[in-house]
Amino acid sequence: MEIKEGPCLAAMSCGKPVYLVVLLDEPGATDAKLIDIAINWQPTLLKADFLLAEAPLPGKEPNSRKWFETEGKSTNEIQAGIKEAAAVFNAFLDEMLAKRRLDDSHLALVGFSQGADIALHVGLRRPKTMGGVVAFSGTYSAGEAASAEIAAKPQILLIHGDADPVASIDAMIKTKEALKAVDVPVKSMSRKGVGHLIDDDGVMGCESFLAKALIKPKVKKEGHDHDHE
Repeated sequence: MEIKEGPCLAAMSCGKPVYLVVLLDEPGATDAKLIDIAINWQPTLLKADFLLAEAPLPGKEPNSRKWFETEGKSTNEIQAGIKEAAAVFNAFLDEMLAKRRLDDSHLALVGFSQGADIALHVGLRRPKTMGGVVAFSGTYSAGEAASAEIAAKPQILLIHGDADPVASIDAMIKTKEALKAVDVPVKSMSRKGVGHLIDDDGVMGCESFLAKALIKPKVKKEGHDHDHE
């Protein structure tokens, strides 16, 4: 199992990047959807590299990738697949951070669907706390979120459409409750009428969150957050 560097949007500012945002796409993605969306975040995070991590397993469609197997798998087998992918992804993050001479406090993860599950799993288990995690349309279970394995408590934003036919919004609600129960700083953003996708408000919500999580001293506090439930 191997995770490769996908497309990268280099920091728009001069000099080496100060932040790294790693993107984890959905299963079956045949194009770099998140890396295309990240173009919207560049003007706010001028000193950040946006890097797509390519999922390690081949998908059903030509040139598609996925993070772990689900079809015909039991809950225990799926959890084992998540842990296996997470171990490889952790090594990938160590390499990408070392390459840029950055530490975890300058790192954020943005994942969609399976990518969201891996981002949450890894973000809560890194030896050092990263800047933040954004999870779009994830299915991360409450049991996993409340696991005794939690070693870090990064800022987390959960974004989910209430009309998602693939991953019920109940998964987001349960995950949020479980994270709050172990004092993980988590906020949520529910999107009315939105299915299994990222809408414009979700894009903007993620942008605001990343700015606050990574460049806290330079971002003015706003009069609202994204806890829309």
